[in-house]
Amino acid sequence: MHFLETDRSVCDKLLPGLRQQLTEIPLQELESPDSPAIEIFRAHGGTNLMVPAAYGGLDASPLDAARVVRALAATAPSMTVATMMHHFSLGTLFAVAELVGAGSDLDELLLRRVVEEKLLVASGFAEGRTSQGILAPTMMAEPVEGGYLVNGAKKPCSLSRSMDLLTASVGIEQEDGSVAMGLLMLPADTPGISIHPFWSTPALNGAESNEVRLTDVLVAPEQIIAPDPSLAAAMDQLTTVGLIWFQLTVCASYTGIASVLVEKVLAGARGSAGDRAALAVRIESAAALTEGLARRMMDGETDNDTLAAALVTRYAVQDAIAASVTQAVELLGGMAFIGSGDIAYLAAASHAIAFHPPSRTSVAGALVDYYDGHPMVVS
Repeated sequence: MHFLETDRSVCDKLLPGLRQQLTEIPLQELESPDSPAIEIFRAHGGTNLMVPAAYGGLDASPLDAARVVRALAATAPSMTVATMMHHFSLGTLFAVAELVGAGSDLDELLLRRVVEEKLLVASGFAEGRTSQGILAPTMMAEPVEGGYLVNGAKKPCSLSRSMDLLTASVGIEQEDGSVAMGLLMLPADTPGISIHPFWSTPALNGAESNEVRLTDVLVAPEQIIAPDPSLAAAMDQLTTVGLIWFQLTVCASYTGIASVLVEKVLAGARGSAGDRAALAVRIESAAALTEGLARRMMDGETDNDTLAAALVTRYAVQDAIAASVTQAVELLGGMAFIGSGDIAYLAAASHAIAFHPPSRTSVAGALVDYYDGHPMVVS
C-alpha cells in the first residue's frame, strides 16, 4: 500500500480523470489567481460529489467524501479549499429543500438546475469576521414593495469569481424589532452584487477569496427562505449537521495539504527510518481521526454530542498537521526549501486550517461546559 493510495483510488473512482488532469499542471499555476483548477473541477462533475442520488448526484458517503477531499487537496490546495465551501452550501440547500417540501421552487427550479448545469455555489455566511459568531448574518434584508432590499458584504468569500449562485445568511427584522436569520439564494449576476479584491497573501490565492458586496440588491420573496417558527427545531438540527460536515471537510482538506510534504519526505528517504515512521504515524493519525468522524456520521450520529466530537477532532487534527508540517520541512532540509517554492507554499497553506471557524479560543468555554454536562453551543 503506497502512501495516499486509498484516498487517490476513491477519488479516481468517483471523479475519473480529475486528479490526473490536475497533476499535469505545476503547483504554482494551480495556486495562482488565474488557476484553471476550479473549472477543471466543474468539468469533471466535482460539483455533484455530495449531492444526493435522488437529484442525480454522486451521493458520496462522508467517508468517501473525506478521502476524495484529501486526495484533491494533496493535488490542488486552493481549489479544494474553495470548493469545500461549495459542498457546505449545497449540503445546506438540499437539507432545507427537504424541510420546505418537494415541488417547491427551491426543489424544482434551483437544485435540479444546480446539478444538471454543474453550478458552483458560494457561501456568504459569517466566516472570517472577528468577534462575530459564525452563524450571525453579515447582511440585512429590509422589506420593500416586491420583496426585500439587501445590503452587506462577505469577506473573504471563496469562489467569488467562479460562483454561479450565492447563498448567505441574512438578517430579517421581525415585527417585534428582533432580527431573525433567513437563507438568501441569488444568481451571481444579480444587479448590485460586486466583487472586490481582499486576499493579499499568496497562500491559497487560487481559492478566489475576495469580498462579495451586496448594494441595494432587490430580492424577490422566493429568493429568501424566511424564518419559520414551526421549523425552528429542525433548522437547529440542520445547523448542527452542517457544522459537523464543515469540520469534516476542513480536516480532510488540510490533512491533504500537509500530506504532500510528508510524501516528499517518504519519497526522498529523508531522515532516519524512525523519523519517517513517526512523521507518517502523525499525519495518518490526523486522517484516522477524520475518518472516525466520517464513520460516526455514517452511523447516523449527527447530534449535539457528535458536534462536540467534530470540534475535538478538528483541533486534534489541527495540532497534528502543525507538528507534521514542522517536522517534514525540517527533514526535507534547507536546500530543498531553497530550491523550490513549493515547500514554503504548502507549509504556509497548511496553517490556514487555524483560521476556519469556529476558532479554538471561541469555543473553549463551550467545550469546558460540555464536559461539565451542558449541551455544546456554537454561537
